[in-house]
Amino acid sequence: MTRPTPRRPSAQSRKSQPQRRAAAPAAEPRVLDLTIGEIGARGDGIAEAEGTRIFVPLTVPGDRVRVRVAEPASTRGEGLRAELLDLLEPGPGRAEPACGHFGRCGGCTLQHLDDSGYAAWKVGLVRGTLSRVGLGGVPLEPLSRTPRGARRRARFAALKRGGRVWFGFNERMSHRLADLADCPVLTPRLTALIAPLRDLLAGVLPDGGACDVVASDLEGGIDLLLVGPRSLDRAARDRLVSFGEDAVARISWQADDRGSPEPIAHRRPAAVRFAGVPVTPPPGAFLQASAEGEAALVTAVTRAVGEAVGQAGRVADLFAGIGTFALPLARSAAVHAVEGDAAAVAALGKAVAGQRLTVERRDLFEAPLSAKELSRFDAVVFDPPRAGAAAQAEALAQSKVPLVVGVSCNPATFARDARTLVDGGYALSRVYPVDQFLWSAHVELVGVFRRP
Repeated sequence: MTRPTPRRPSAQSRKSQPQRRAAAPAAEPRVLDLTIGEIGARGDGIAEAEGTRIFVPLTVPGDRVRVRVAEPASTRGEGLRAELLDLLEPGPGRAEPACGHFGRCGGCTLQHLDDSGYAAWKVGLVRGTLSRVGLGGVPLEPLSRTPRGARRRARFAALKRGGRVWFGFNERMSHRLADLADCPVLTPRLTALIAPLRDLLAGVLPDGGACDVVASDLEGGIDLLLVGPRSLDRAARDRLVSFGEDAVARISWQADDRGSPEPIAHRRPAAVRFAGVPVTPPPGAFLQASAEGEAALVTAVTRAVGEAVGQAGRVADLFAGIGTFALPLARSAAVHAVEGDAAAVAALGKAVAGQRLTVERRDLFEAPLSAKELSRFDAVVFDPPRAGAAAQAEALAQSKVPLVVGVSCNPATFARDARTLVDGGYALSRVYPVDQFLWSAHVELVGVFRRP
C-alpha cells in the first residue's frame, strides 16, 4: 500500500502561481533488453546501451532484463534511469528477498542479492571509493556484519487520509509511503510497535496530517519522538501519555525539525551504555544504528588508539555526540570530547563524573580545532556526519598529531578527507569496513592514519 498522491493545485490556485515557459516535450520512453554488468554505488544494477550507462533498480549482475528507459539518472550526466519491466533470465547471484515489502519500501535496496555477493559488493564499494582518490592499495580488514533484527533506531513517516493512517518508510526516490506490516531489519521491540503506533496516530493526527516518528530501542524501553503535527490538543496528549506503558519509556513531541522536544511522558530512565557508563540521550538523538555495528566501530577505534598512546595518552574525540567513542577511550586515556549539539553536550556532561573526560561545545564546521590546538593531543578521533569534515581535515593535515582515526558513514566524503590527510603527510595504514545498515547501499568504516 502506498501513500496517496497529493491533490494537484486547483485551476484557481494555478492562476495565482508564477507562469513558467513551457518545457520541451520529454523524450519518448524506450523499451530495451539489457544484461546487467555490475551494481552501482546506490545499489542499482548497471548495463550499457549505445555507449550509455543504464541504471536499473532491483537487478543483479548477469540478469537479462526488459526495461523502460525514461529519464537521466542525475543532473551530472551519469547515465539514464530505467524501470524494470520484466526479468527475462536471472543472474547467478540472485536471491529471494527476505521481506514482502521489498521492491516498494526504500529502506532496503539489496535483499535480492545473495549473501556472498552482497558482502563482496560492500567491500568493493569501499575499495572503489578509495581507489578513485588514489588510495586503493590500503589494507582492508574483513567486513564486520550486522545481523537482521538488530536495527535499534528508525525514523518512520506517517500520513492520515480518509480516516486511515499510512505508516512506514518512503518508497525509493519518492515521497510516497510504503505502508509497513513488519520489518526484518528492526529489533523485535521496534517491529512490535508498528501496528500500535499506526492505531495511536489515527487518534492524534488530523485528516490530511502527517508526522515523523523517531523510535530508539534503549535500555529501559522505547524512546519515541513525534516530529509534527504542528500542535497537539488535549485529547492527543492524553492518548500519547497512555500509549505503550509496558514497552515505551519516554515520549516527546516537537512541532518540526527546528523545534525543541517537549516531554509528554517519562515513565522510567531510557539510557544507552558506553563502556558501562549510562547516558540518557536527548529525544531523537543520533545513535549508531545497531549495538553490533557500534561494537565493531568502537573496537576498531579503541584498538588503534590504545596501541598508539597507552595509559598516559591525551586524545581528542571530535564530533563526539553523546560519547560513543569518548567514554570507551576514557578508560585508558585522558579524553577531550568536542561536539556542536547543545543537547548532546549536556547529556555527555552529565555522564562524565569520575571519568578522565572533559567536554566542549563547539561547531567544528565553522570553527575546527587549529593545528596549534591539536598539538597537545597524542591522538585524534573524528566522526562527522555524512557531509564529512573538510575544514577539520585541513587543520589535521597541518598538525603534528601522531595518530588520527577517522570514522565515517559515507565512503565518498571519507575518501575526500583521507586524501587531504595523506596529502598533508599522513599514511592511511588500515581501513575497517562495517555493515550495520543491512541490505542498504550504506557502509561505514574506520580509517587509521599515522605520521611516518
